[in-house]
Amino acid sequence: MAETVLSFVLRQLSTFLHEEGRLLGGLRREVQFIMDELEQMRAFLREAEAREEDAQPTLQQWIKQVRDTAYDTEDILDDFVARFARHPATGFYGSVRRIFSSIKNLRARHRVASEIQSIKSRIKSISEAHQRYQSEYGISAQASNSLSAVNNTTWRYSRDDALLVEEAKLVGIDQPKKHLISELLEGNDYQLKVVSVVGMGGLGKTTLVKKVHEDPDVRRHFPVRAWVTVFQTCDFQDLLKDLIWQLHREGKKPVPQLIESLNITELKKFVKDFLQQAERYAIVFDDVWDVEFWNTIKFALPESSRGNRVMLTTRKADVASASCTESLGYIHRMEPLSFEDSWTLFCNKIFKGNSCPGHLMDVAKGILDKCEGLPLAILAISGLLALKDVNRAEEWEMVRRSLGGELEGTGKLDRVKKILSLSYSDLPWHLKTCLLYTSIYPEDYEIQCERLINLWIAERFLEWRGGMSIEDVAWGYLSELVNRSLIQVTRVFYEGIPDTCRIHDLLKEVIVLKSREQNMVTVTTGQPTMWPSDKVRRLVVHSSSSNNTQHQQQQRQNYCIDHLRSFITVGSTDPLLFKMWISEISRNSKLLKVLDLRGQEEIPNEIFNLFHLKYLNLHGTRVERIPKAIGKLQHLEFLDLRNTRVRELPMEIVKLQKLRFLRVYQQVDSSDDDYGSLGFKAPSNMGGLLALEVLLRIDASSGSTIIKEIGKLTQLRELGITNLRREDGKELCSSLANLTSLRELIVQSIGKGDDHEIIDLNHPSLSSSFLRSLRMLVLRGRLEKMPQWVAHLHGLVRIDLDWSGLRGEEDPLESLQHLPNLGEINFCGSYQGEGLCFKAGGFLMLKGMHLKRMEGLRWMRVEEGALPRLQKLFLEQLPSLEELPMGIQHLIKLQRLTLYEMSSQLREKLLENQKEESEDYTKIAHIPEILIGYYTDDGEWRRHSLWEEKKKKTLGCIKIY
Repeated sequence: MAETVLSFVLRQLSTFLHEEGRLLGGLRREVQFIMDELEQMRAFLREAEAREEDAQPTLQQWIKQVRDTAYDTEDILDDFVARFARHPATGFYGSVRRIFSSIKNLRARHRVASEIQSIKSRIKSISEAHQRYQSEYGISAQASNSLSAVNNTTWRYSRDDALLVEEAKLVGIDQPKKHLISELLEGNDYQLKVVSVVGMGGLGKTTLVKKVHEDPDVRRHFPVRAWVTVFQTCDFQDLLKDLIWQLHREGKKPVPQLIESLNITELKKFVKDFLQQAERYAIVFDDVWDVEFWNTIKFALPESSRGNRVMLTTRKADVASASCTESLGYIHRMEPLSFEDSWTLFCNKIFKGNSCPGHLMDVAKGILDKCEGLPLAILAISGLLALKDVNRAEEWEMVRRSLGGELEGTGKLDRVKKILSLSYSDLPWHLKTCLLYTSIYPEDYEIQCERLINLWIAERFLEWRGGMSIEDVAWGYLSELVNRSLIQVTRVFYEGIPDTCRIHDLLKEVIVLKSREQNMVTVTTGQPTMWPSDKVRRLVVHSSSSNNTQHQQQQRQNYCIDHLRSFITVGSTDPLLFKMWISEISRNSKLLKVLDLRGQEEIPNEIFNLFHLKYLNLHGTRVERIPKAIGKLQHLEFLDLRNTRVRELPMEIVKLQKLRFLRVYQQVDSSDDDYGSLGFKAPSNMGGLLALEVLLRIDASSGSTIIKEIGKLTQLRELGITNLRREDGKELCSSLANLTSLRELIVQSIGKGDDHEIIDLNHPSLSSSFLRSLRMLVLRGRLEKMPQWVAHLHGLVRIDLDWSGLRGEEDPLESLQHLPNLGEINFCGSYQGEGLCFKAGGFLMLKGMHLKRMEGLRWMRVEEGALPRLQKLFLEQLPSLEELPMGIQHLIKLQRLTLYEMSSQLREKLLENQKEESEDYTKIAHIPEILIGYYTDDGEWRRHSLWEEKKKKTLGCIKIY
């Protein structure tokens, strides 16, 4: 693990010598000596660490010394830059300051020189031990180099087909699923029944219960359902609020504001009263850790006489037993997969369901035996093997030999941890660092992928690669970790880009352990804890309740934060505690580079004096104004001010010549994103920020001056503009012609909804490079006609047209139907014509389409050969559409049809014609899922479930929400 730290620090030192080496003077040679010595040790470290657990204490101590020395060297040099790399002052007072500063700098230089000499002495001592251990352990630098992990380009050129086998193709759960469903649906309907699924981590308890919970029979039988994940250190009050929110969402009812002021007892009564009035319910509590939780939550669950059900998953048998004792409960004990099911899962992951090659059969079975039927272990080790050359059995044999020594421990959990550790050890050092960094998030936390990769970038975990942006490199890292089954994607954005992800609990334990061993991340959760090092480098504060403030204050006093590099908050923190933290950090953490205060309240201006700061996230805070002092943050690259009260940035923002990422906006209507966002007013010389790659969203109401400035930002990849005036459209097209790397463009005109001003972008000045690079286009405002250049956006993957109001003769489909890569369309108030025709041969790649708020639309027609790949069709608030789209039977790939707030005539046809021989039924019989939702005359959102035995076998279901 020290190899990971050492590789990271060596790259940091190399960057330092390149960018700031002139400041070192005579000390440069000393720093170069330290780097050279550490570089020679790096090759030895990896294999030494592979033997660390079985090694003598002297070798373990040596590894720790290398890690600490690398960290200390980085600290000294960053402190040096903070003292010497200030901007020169001018004038009389500047001269006085320079004289005074030179005296201080002379003392500081002597101190730094002394510290560098001390590091050099430590390095010499460590180097002597290095030579000795090489001899004792028989490890050469060349040998360890041969064991280096996957090549740097592996993430791009690995066997993608094998790695992308869907993990939804599960094995071994059909029978237990059927059994659990029968336990839920059958039995006494006059008493609450609890079904508990118990087993060790990694057996697939959550996966099994999720399949049961989402089964159509279960959904039909239990109209009221909820899924609650119970964290190991969950806040019970927040958990109850989450349950209330889910129950109201299921019923399409607004959540009462009063729940925010209720205590735990009152919240439990609120839940109980709600469930007593509701229809039959089924609630899942996933990953319950202790009996006390059940003893508390059970009083909020009424038994009634409707046959209500509760399901629990837990790793502990006593929790399962306690939850079932007082009811007609059933305990299902998860068992490992059979060898046959294990083999199927193994081959699905590595060979995409094909047979294992004969020359690998014996070694593959040997590896699979060690996994002992644990799905998580099988997926993890399969992800590792999928990267190996199938033609070289010796690579597989090496994995089997490693497993043989690792899995001799006593508990299955320890064995699985070691399998996961082996997958970790096989990572190249930069991916190790990125994976360990996920320890900043709590267990079961849904991670926002974009936030994670921006933190990776700010922490300098990435290696630059020729011809690629740093963001593309970061997404590549994430992709490889996903492909290795180390990160699980939970939701995707357009073009399949991961939106959210999570880490499996078992792997999370391994990551947290290794992160602590390296002193990489220190997490405080409100309880006094002894940490392995008093030098905290990355401090993360998880959400806490106010009664833990005193404990956390005591804990904070044990930390030495003089060398702190990152301070991150995850979830809301007690305001008093947060104020103490940020005050102390502003005073004492002069080396801070990453500051993520997302969702906190008051933000002190002192944070704008942190010279080294590269990343500042104030998303969702109450900050109202950015001070002029922001100009001091010369190293700042990332600034996020979304959903704050900031509406204008000072002139000093232009001094931030390294700024790459700038987001400042807030939704016009927090309950409806169809109305767009409010942008920020930028200084007139905004074009001076030449490094900007992301600019969201700039207010253009001041006129053409700011539009011209945008044209100077030639590195932009994402651009959002609000309040565009009609007369500035031509100027905007001229500026866009310069943005040859732009991938995402959002343009919003002045106004709201139907009152938007016209967007005039129908000008021929756009360059071919711009037309090739654009992937997503959002136009929010009225259009007299579709811009002609839209038909030439051959790389476009997604287009949103909101409030365009195009007339019947300006059919928007004409410009879009032959775009070769278009995969998603979202129209809201975009067309005033009576009909839309999707012509044969059009929209060949389209997978998703959402049509909304087009009041005059009376008919839709799909010709045979159109939309051949369409999977999701969402029709919403189209009151004049009285028939299903003509030709809907041609959409053979359609998986989901959603009809919300449609005409009563269309709704009644679908709800009444449930017989197999009806015309409407035959049109939609091939669609697995159809969703229908509507408001009654009384303003209530109706929810029904209609089933017929024959439809279960063909259509599956018609669900009424």
